[in-house]
Amino acid sequence: MILAIIATVGALALQGPRDGWTWTLYESGDNLVLANEIPDTEHLRATLECDAGSGAATVRIYGFGQAAEFSQLRAGRATAQSQSDADADGSLGVGLRIDHPVFAAFSAGGRLDVSSGGRAGAVAVNRANLAKLRRFGELCAG
Repeated sequence: MILAIIATVGALALQGPRDGWTWTLYESGDNLVLANEIPDTEHLRATLECDAGSGAATVRIYGFGQAAEFSQLRAGRATAQSQSDADADGSLGVGLRIDHPVFAAFSAGGRLDVSSGGRAGAVAVNRANLAKLRRFGELCAG
């Protein structure tokens, strides 16, 4: 009986998060996307996008809602302000340089807080997926 329970728990752990959300790094030519998604669906929480070697990325948070023309970004003790755009789908896009201390702190700690127009959101990358975030940064760096 105990062996059956251990086998079941082990199988669930290999499947990933119970809710299906994961981080996936897509490399298609020069275009790179790191997506927090439920694979094979249209469900997205956040994406980071860049052209390889460009040195800059766009962080997009889905379901953010209305936003101001500029957003504040914070990771660890580092802060930045960047121009932002809100899409009709309710997502917020914010530019971020890969060589900025905010991206370095985000890559180290896995959390990026974004506020704009009185609203706040966060992008959280769990420890198991930090290597994908760091790889994204390496590929995007200019």
